[in-house]
Amino acid sequence: MFIKLTLRISILLISLFLLFLLAVVITDYRPDEIDSIEINNNKEEIVKLDNTMSITTFNIGFGGLDKNQDFFMDKGKMSRSYSKERTHQNIQGLVSYLKNKNSDFCFVQEIDEKATRTYYINEYEKISQKLDKYSDSYAYNYKVLWIPIPVRKPHGYVQAGLSTFSKYNVNEAARHSLPGKEKFIRQLFLLDRCFIESRLKVLNSDKEFILINAHLSAYDKGGVIRKQQLSYLKQHIQNEYDKGNYVLVGGDWNHKLYDTNFKSKVGNKWIQDMPSDFKPDAFKWVVDPLTPTVRSLDAPYEYGYNFVETIDGFLVSDNIEVLDVKGDDLRFVYSDHNPVTMKFKLKNLLDANASLISPTSPPGSVAQK
Repeated sequence: MFIKLTLRISILLISLFLLFLLAVVITDYRPDEIDSIEINNNKEEIVKLDNTMSITTFNIGFGGLDKNQDFFMDKGKMSRSYSKERTHQNIQGLVSYLKNKNSDFCFVQEIDEKATRTYYINEYEKISQKLDKYSDSYAYNYKVLWIPIPVRKPHGYVQAGLSTFSKYNVNEAARHSLPGKEKFIRQLFLLDRCFIESRLKVLNSDKEFILINAHLSAYDKGGVIRKQQLSYLKQHIQNEYDKGNYVLVGGDWNHKLYDTNFKSKVGNKWIQDMPSDFKPDAFKWVVDPLTPTVRSLDAPYEYGYNFVETIDGFLVSDNIEVLDVKGDDLRFVYSDHNPVTMKFKLKNLLDANASLISPTSPPGSVAQK
């Protein structure tokens, strides 16, 4: 009798698991390689050559990874934001920072639209409503019916993504899927990595300003998937540069971007160096090496204890003049990341070429720029 009962319970549990797995497979998010996405609240002003502009990138840790949190995927215990109230407080603090920064463009990663981990608060709606001076484009990179771990308090339902905000007119916006997948079952519960490409017209120019908001993979063993993603991205930005376009890539690279030496009691457990052969020749890294942009989540944040590193920053083509870059050390009060802001100009290449021969220089000489 006991054996029969045990067998029936086992069959029931296996059947329920298979039904759950079938539901996850059926509802699995399968975007095309390139999907056009909406540009909400689009603006009229066109980008101008030689105008000083600014851009901020900020991974907001889904509004749940504030300084008091750890996270189960980084050897911590927590799987959700501490509370609904705390989530609201984090989002309010993050939005206040972005409004006060008042950059011309913002790249924001890990924005929940509807998720168990953040008590089904529509963070995207709240952020876009507050940043009403900007247009916004939103792309999903995480849509899973239910993540069943940790067992005691599962991560649950997730519908999240990243967004690009702009004070200038955006001509087109598209979601580009990044290559590289984990094994089938594991991939069902992981992010579908992507970047948002925004194409902006440039006044009095036949070239475009290409903004790419990226969030690359983390945790993949050996960095195999990250290598595939970097290869795809490198080819894409090289193609755009070869057309004569201005190209700016930013976001959460999930790679060490600079040879930093931040002190901590906890060692590096997953961050890899950015491969030296990734950067195309005509591009340059723009990073603040003095400000860490991410912390380890094995424990709540304590200055000097957690491992910290610089993985958020920018890569720009050489037809963009970089004026300044600065990370803001918020001590991870609202997110497990710190934001980075860059000031820049799009070079007027016609003027630059014309000025190479100075009218006051002797014949045959080249004026210094």
